Amino acid sequence: MHVDSEVSIRSSQLVGLHLYSFYLLRSTSVCQAAWTKSSLNVMAKSGGKGVNLKDKLEGNELDLSLCDLNEVPAKELAGLPKATILDLSCNNLTTLPSDFCSLTHLVKLDLSKNQLQQLPLDFGRLVNLQHLDLLNNRLVTLPVSFAQLKNLKWLDLKDNPLDPTLAKVAGDCLDEKQCKQAAARVLLYMKSIQSELDRERQRKLQAERELEKKREAEQRAKEAQERELRKREKAEEKERRRREYDALKAAKQEVDQHRMKEKGENPKLSVSHLSKQPQNKRSWSGILLKMLLFLLLSALSTLAVCKVTELQHKPVCISVNRFYEDALTVLQSHRLIRNVLQLNSQQ
Repeated sequence: MHVDSEVSIRSSQLVGLHLYSFYLLRSTSVCQAAWTKSSLNVMAKSGGKGVNLKDKLEGNELDLSLCDLNEVPAKELAGLPKATILDLSCNNLTTLPSDFCSLTHLVKLDLSKNQLQQLPLDFGRLVNLQHLDLLNNRLVTLPVSFAQLKNLKWLDLKDNPLDPTLAKVAGDCLDEKQCKQAAARVLLYMKSIQSELDRERQRKLQAERELEKKREAEQRAKEAQERELRKREKAEEKERRRREYDALKAAKQEVDQHRMKEKGENPKLSVSHLSKQPQNKRSWSGILLKMLLFLLLSALSTLAVCKVTELQHKPVCISVNRFYEDALTVLQSHRLIRNVLQLNSQQ
């Protein structure tokens, strides 16, 4: 039984190698036949003319294989939305233009046997793609957007220097079943990578947000500290000015006290003495005025008595009357002199 199982395993391996060799020979013969056929249809490139795309369109299939293309005419292909099947195999393509991913009408795409080193980052925009042949290129990895090709059912990545993990996931594509399995496994693998990248992006975004919050908190704390510092400096400045004011006031009082001591005055009594001085002046002036009024009234009373009553012949009244008459004479003479002076001044 062991020998039979080993023989069957070896037989299956030989069958697989035979199928793969047949596939390679068939692919080579197909490309050679296509080259013979397409060489008759390629237009001369002299004069700036290239491949006539409309001449190569048959139904919904556009065959540009073996046209010695160095770049894909993406703009011209965009003008042919009817061409849902595009064959670009057996050319000299090293890259695909960025606008190639705008050909979202493509359902089947053959890029085998070129020199592609990478696919555009937004290759996942070809959401209607179901069949993709990337045989015999120079691809190492696939863009993360490859996970968006949700309608992809068939994929061939053989004969590419793939990353070991990706190569293991893709496996062989020797028949229809293996190519379908390769498409499903690669899509699942790329989706896991995309999910991991999304999680990593979210972690970075969250870290940046936390860092921004921390910076804002530090900024708020710094501003609060600066406000507190300014408030404290303002209070200290106010206290300093108050102390300077008190010191100046105390110095002034000390100078005033020193001056008063030099004058022999009591500083404590100086204020009361100065406040009482106007009151004393007012009291003395009132007393003098009252005395003058009293003397004037007494003189008038005496003069009236000596003029009207019978005492006018008394010696005292005679002296008073004489003094009164002399005073009137003096006043009249003063009045006469003043009138004369006025007349002289007018002349």
